[in-house]
Amino acid sequence: MEELLRVEHLDLGYSDKVIVSDLNFNVYEGDYLFVIGDNGSGKTTLMKTLLSLLKPLKGKIIFSTELKKNDLGYLPQLKNHQEDFPATVYEVVMSGFEGKDFLKIGYSKEERDRALSLMEEMGVSELKERSFQKLSGGQKQRVLLARALCAAEKLLVMDEPTNGLDQDTIKEFYELIRKLNEKGMAIIMISHDHEALKIYAKNVLLISDHIFYGDKKTYLKGKSGD
Repeated sequence: MEELLRVEHLDLGYSDKVIVSDLNFNVYEGDYLFVIGDNGSGKTTLMKTLLSLLKPLKGKIIFSTELKKNDLGYLPQLKNHQEDFPATVYEVVMSGFEGKDFLKIGYSKEERDRALSLMEEMGVSELKERSFQKLSGGQKQRVLLARALCAAEKLLVMDEPTNGLDQDTIKEFYELIRKLNEKGMAIIMISHDHEALKIYAKNVLLISDHIFYGDKKTYLKGKSGD
């Protein structure tokens, strides 16, 4: 199984303020890693660091030679500013290609075909010409997932993507992610949803007063023994 990235002795934070210290974990092809912990524990700081939006205070993030930093797909929480995109569904999805090559102008036929295929897979192809801001919350997240997949080759990074969605939509969304994972896409999922962790996670990274990284079975066994 191919290792996509390795985190070694990582300190996370801002300026000289360390939020998380000596963090170590790996992500492999087809992995499904749930990142859990209390609010303010450093989960989102980790995401920003993986996406190169923040620099590590110490330690290293080693990417596979097959995985470039701009090959990561990122799906954030659905926020108000995202809901007000003055664009069609198709335009939002196509924008996922913009970070892959900063020098090129326009989109290739291959990219347009891939976007249409992903929209079909996410169940939003019939919404192609609709205004993004007029969609429901679940539809918006499906569109943003298609957008993230335009960038992702092997790894999707998600920051509590089901926040604000109703229970039926959340279940449908998790099933979409499960199918992607079964096809080989690695997933890093920040979540407070412990029920989803029990169903979908393969590995768990707990960021708290103590750090746990390991397989789901070991984590749940430790929880049952608390």
